Amino acid sequence: MKLVDRIRAELRAAADAERAPKMQAYMKSAMPFLGVPAPQVRAITAAARRDHPPAGLDELRAVVLALWDGAQYREERYAAQNLLRYRLGRGDPALLPLHEHIAVTGAWWDHVDETARHIAALLDAHPEDTAAVVRAWSRGDDLWLRRLAILAQLGRRDRLDTDLLEDAIAPALPEAEFFLRKAIGWALREHAKTDPAWVRAYVTAHEAELSGLSRREALKNLRS
Repeated sequence: MKLVDRIRAELRAAADAERAPKMQAYMKSAMPFLGVPAPQVRAITAAARRDHPPAGLDELRAVVLALWDGAQYREERYAAQNLLRYRLGRGDPALLPLHEHIAVTGAWWDHVDETARHIAALLDAHPEDTAAVVRAWSRGDDLWLRRLAILAQLGRRDRLDTDLLEDAIAPALPEAEFFLRKAIGWALREHAKTDPAWVRAYVTAHEAELSGLSRREALKNLRS
């Protein structure tokens, strides 16, 4: 595939051997880095896509999977996720299995948090069907899908479904897992920018269940 080959070649051409191990250590990644900063990965991906635009959804899916599943360096996976930001794939329920595949096989916060933006777009376009999937993720066994469920409405602001947010958080409230506790706090903190009264009320109602981390994060930018 021309788009895949172009992205891989340009990422390798931009490699920084000094930066790469530092990036890998920061991300605690088993997969090595090339040392290409995120803005440069986005620029490389955007230019390659302009020159070799996918003809349709099937080709987009194939390109993303080729980059993702065949990745030798983490930046290739970042490029794959960047390709899903464009209009062709945004809010299309046919790509939901691909987003789930990325979250499960990526199995780390950077990939999951990027995937959350795509689930938010799906919730805008297909709220009922997507919400059912999000609720199922929140009750499942996979840690990263559970985190994704909690963060799935980031950026929705006044479009956020508070019932869905509560349902996504509820199964994680008893958990000691850091990545779930942090996600709860983050999701609540972000919604507090739109509806601080709701977040205060939620924290008060769940005072005994919320971890200290989740509670601090939720109330971080709210005045007492």
